Parts: sequence; C-alpha cells; structure tokens
Amino acid sequence: MNDILQYKDYIGSIHFSSEDEVFYGKIVGIDDLVSFEGASVKELKKSFHEAVEDYLESCKEIGKEPNKTYKGTFNIRIGADLHRDAALFAAINNISLNDFVRTAIDYALMNKDGMNRFLHQ
Repeated sequence: MNDILQYKDYIGSIHFSSEDEVFYGKIVGIDDLVSFEGASVKELKKSFHEAVEDYLESCKEIGKEPNKTYKGTFNIRIGADLHRDAALFAAINNISLNDFVRTAIDYALMNKDGMNRFLHQ
C-alpha cells in the first residue's frame, strides 16, 4: 500500500489526523510548500488535483519552473559496516563507490516490484 496520490506527474503524500478527523498531504518533488486536505478520500483527491492545478497556474503566471531542480548529488547516512562493505565491494570490482551506489540505485529503480516486496516484508 502506498500512501500517495498521483496526478499529472505530481505526487502527493497522504496522512491522517485522527484528532482533526481529516486526511492531509503535500505535493512532493517541488521547491514550494503546497498542501491539501479533505474529510474523505474523495475530497482529498479533489483537493490534491486542485492544488496541482493551482500550483501549475501560479508558476505559469510568475514564469517559474514548477518542478524541483535536482543537482545530481546528495549525502546519505548509512552504518559504518554497510559503508565498509560497499567500499570493499566497489574496490574488488574496480569501480568507485560513487559508481557502485549509482548502479545500485539504478538497479533498484529498474526492479521496482521486487524492491517494493523487499522493502515491505
């Protein structure tokens, strides 16, 4: 089960507040904070679609690129043992640690179904 909504290549996170008895979320993968909410799933979906449309219209009006810009670099935090094992694997295979991580991410994304089963065991 994924706690996301998808519309026009945009993804919205989904959460539930039992205190307020409302579903809520935000558009992910953009530089701005755009949230939406609804008291039912139907209302939540409608609110998400409206939030995406409003966001795209606002970006168009001000001449802004709506998608988040990714630089292609990021830091990750992993345990020392996993770091060592990955570095040794890369060295044994005569590749950089960066190339190993890039290949592992690419492999995981090409095998999403298997990755999802692995992650949700």
